[in-house]
Amino acid sequence: MNKIVFQKELKLNPVEFRDVLIRSTLGERRPIDEPERIKSMCENANLIITARHNGKLIGVARSVTDFTYCTYLSDLAVDLEYQKKGIGVELIKETKRQTPHAKLILLSAPAAINYYPKIGMRKHDHCFFIDDINDLG
Repeated sequence: MNKIVFQKELKLNPVEFRDVLIRSTLGERRPIDEPERIKSMCENANLIITARHNGKLIGVARSVTDFTYCTYLSDLAVDLEYQKKGIGVELIKETKRQTPHAKLILLSAPAAINYYPKIGMRKHDHCFFIDDINDLG
């Protein structure tokens, strides 16, 4: 296998992003059939770290951050063919290198819930979210 290149990218092609979401299984929980939302996800993330093998996108860590206090790692996707090779860990490390003072936060996909403690991340029991404004009292 040729070397995998990890890098910060200022722009992410929505077609490439959608493709790696599908190849990672993360597409099961992302709006892959809504091209405008995928495009907006790419355009509005302000920290994108990629893993490429021979130019092909095989992994991505897409985050929203203020670069000093918190970084929300909203998508960590690695092509199934390349999983269990340390690519996800390296994407997280590079995200953290770009935001050394910020706390890195993510919500785990159900299938990955046991992955994060194995790589040294700590679980937090006080997370809250809302999908619909009508759910608020």
